[in-house]
Amino acid sequence: MSGIDFVQVANSYARSREDIPVTLMESLQLRNIFFDGKTIADLGSGTGVLARKMAMRKANVVGIEPSQELLNQAVLLNQMKNFNIPYLLGTAEATGLEDSQFDIVTVLRAWHWFDRPKAIQEIKRILKAKGTLIIIDSGFLSGPDVVEKTLKVIEKYVVSGLTPAGSKADSKMRINGFPVEWFEEWKKEGFEIRDFYKLNYTVSFSKEEWVERVESISWLAGLDESVRKGALKELTDSLPEGGSFEIPHDCNVCILRLE
Repeated sequence: MSGIDFVQVANSYARSREDIPVTLMESLQLRNIFFDGKTIADLGSGTGVLARKMAMRKANVVGIEPSQELLNQAVLLNQMKNFNIPYLLGTAEATGLEDSQFDIVTVLRAWHWFDRPKAIQEIKRILKAKGTLIIIDSGFLSGPDVVEKTLKVIEKYVVSGLTPAGSKADSKMRINGFPVEWFEEWKKEGFEIRDFYKLNYTVSFSKEEWVERVESISWLAGLDESVRKGALKELTDSLPEGGSFEIPHDCNVCILRLE
C-alpha cells in the first residue's frame, strides 16, 4: 500500500470496515467452500474482519498484514472479541509462511494494492496442490444524495481527481469491478476460475458513522492529516442531521483453483 499511511486512520478503519454482507459466508458455502478444519492465509488482512468470520467457522486462519497500525487493531479486536487468530507482519509478496501449507488463500479489498506478479508466485508457493484462492472486493455505490455530496467534497481535496485505488486506476475495462487484466494473469499462472459473482446489500449509517467510514477510504488516507481533517469537516457540515443514511453496496467474489 505505497503512499497510504494508516497511523492516523487505523482506529476509524477498525470501526468502519466491517461492512461486508452477512450473506458472504453462506454464498461461499453454497459454492462448496467450507472452512471447518481448513488452513487459511488471509493476505492484507487489515483489522481481521474476514479472518474472524472464517475463524468463527472453525478455520485455522493466519492473517498477514503490512501495516503495523492495522495489525495492532487486529490484535486488540482479538482480545475484545475472544479470538486467538495469529496476525503476522508481512506482505502478499513475502508472507514468511511455509511452502505448501494452506488449503485456501483469501484476499479482501486488497488485491489492487499488491505487486500482482510477485503476489501470485508467493500464493502458489504457500498453497497446497489444488488449493483455492478467493479474492473479494466490496464498497459503496454512487447514486444516493449523501454519496454524491461525499464524492464532490473528496474531489476538491484529492488533487489528482477521484480515481480507483491501486492497480484499478490503470485498467480501462472491468468485469463487476475487477480489471480484465487480472483474469488473464490468473489464467496464465495456472488458476482456473471456478465461480465469479456479485452480492448486493445495503448498509445503514448514522451521520457520524458515515463520516468515519469515509475517513477510512484510501483516497483520504493518503492525504496529509490537516488536509484530511479539512475534508472531513466540510463533509460533516454538508450532510443533514438526524436519521440514517441507507447506502447501497456491492460485493464481488472470485473463486479460483490452482491447477
